[in-house]
Amino acid sequence: MRRRRERVLKLAKGFRGPRSKLARLSQESVDRALKYSYRDRRTRKRDFRRLWITRISAAVRDNDMSYSKFINALKQANISLDRKILSDMAIHDPDSFARLIKTAKDHIASA
Repeated sequence: MRRRRERVLKLAKGFRGPRSKLARLSQESVDRALKYSYRDRRTRKRDFRRLWITRISAAVRDNDMSYSKFINALKQANISLDRKILSDMAIHDPDSFARLIKTAKDHIASA
């Protein structure tokens, strides 16, 4: 019993007030924290994908194209770059990203 309480109090280290000192309150807080961390590990993946799509869309719109047409053109041209890489290119290497958009536009025009 004591060992279990000590384990929970160790997990509650850094919590404010009695949540880090009292066994019952720390148990509730730790349970909730673990539940949130489990849930948010999945949510983080969704949030980052949304962020990457927003960045790509903004960069593509600057070059007179829509996001969906750009992604479709990349797939038809057999260019397989994921959204994380495309987003990074749009921010840090806009010249090569513009060439990629030009390639996508050329592929649409030739099809």
